[in-house]
Amino acid sequence: MATIAPPYRPSSPGFPPVDTSRRSDGSAIAVTLRYAPFAFLLGLYTPVVEIDGESIPAYWGRVVQSVNLGEHHVHVHVPYLIPSRIGAAETTVVAVPGRTVELEYRAPLLSFLRGALGAPPQRYPGAAAAAALLAVAVTLAICGCVGFVLNAG
Repeated sequence: MATIAPPYRPSSPGFPPVDTSRRSDGSAIAVTLRYAPFAFLLGLYTPVVEIDGESIPAYWGRVVQSVNLGEHHVHVHVPYLIPSRIGAAETTVVAVPGRTVELEYRAPLLSFLRGALGAPPQRYPGAAAAAALLAVAVTLAICGCVGFVLNAG
């Protein structure tokens, strides 16, 4: 499914103005790359953004790349140890004259899940599963501490 930039509406709130730094027929794709705060180790890795198979310089935050008019394939993933790629996500967008197509990428909370890429706002994939795993770990830790205290006394 293609994401199409909204039509030009100079007085509508919520629509960014036309970027005058580009030619009038130019277009751009902006990808905002995010990871969850408690997945801070992902900050050590540089995400990979590919537009039409070409890698572009990327970092966590907002990345803007000028593109030609038409349809473009956007792919994002995070290189990691094991597995070697986590959070792979892709979408197709249509670039129109004088507009910037805004996308948001959210890295998953569990390494074996796909990332979320699309029109903002996106949710972190795996949030419910990560919360359940955290609850199980905390419960086991509390039971272990209680068992240790009862055994010592």
